[in-house]
Amino acid sequence: MTRLRLEGKTAIITGAGAGIGRAIALAFAAEGAKVIATSRSPFTLPAPIETHSLDVGDHHAIAAFAGSVGAVDILVNVAGYVHAGTILDCDEDDWARSFDINVSACFRLAKALLPGMLERGSGNIINVGSIAGAIKGTPNRFAYGASKAALLGLTKGLAADFADRGIRANLIAPGTTESPSLDQRARDTGDYEAARAAFVARQPLGRLGRPEEIAALAVHLASDESAYTTGAVYVADGGATM
Repeated sequence: MTRLRLEGKTAIITGAGAGIGRAIALAFAAEGAKVIATSRSPFTLPAPIETHSLDVGDHHAIAAFAGSVGAVDILVNVAGYVHAGTILDCDEDDWARSFDINVSACFRLAKALLPGMLERGSGNIINVGSIAGAIKGTPNRFAYGASKAALLGLTKGLAADFADRGIRANLIAPGTTESPSLDQRARDTGDYEAARAAFVARQPLGRLGRPEEIAALAVHLASDESAYTTGAVYVADGGATM
């Protein structure tokens, strides 16, 4: 019988209530991982996945959560916030929220869980960023792009500091991917169909990404298949940045 790729591993996945995070939680569980899934909003996932309410913007909640979960092999930071607009549309609160959720939450969770990983001599941190900021400038995504660029720096810094101690850190940079939040952003424009068409039109492959496609990359990075990979950026964007 073929061994499941993540059998025996414990993984925390934030932002698992919908979209990419949910797809990763399901894929990890299917590959044999013990999955601890979190989201700020109420959500359900099939057993044996554990579900927890966690607001990653609350550093006290992160500390309490990290202290309650025990040994963790894999951390996947998916939870994010998308602010729309240029620098002129971005006030201090928008800027702070973008960095608090997209960068500082990842910093806090990694810092809380890393000592246990180092003690065991093994750990894997996967951050879900974006082509916006990490790879290219994107119109009307100023704060979001800046925060995702910072997340790339955080990822590479982790990889560089701890490569010789059994820790790997990599970043997945998706392009436009199907999700409830994407649908909501299209509705918020006032012309849902036109907005959806515009999203699709900028993809050379002629379609949006599927959460399951991003989850497949996460499984690869979480497994021993990618044991020689750290500090890398995996782009999945339908050719948008080629």
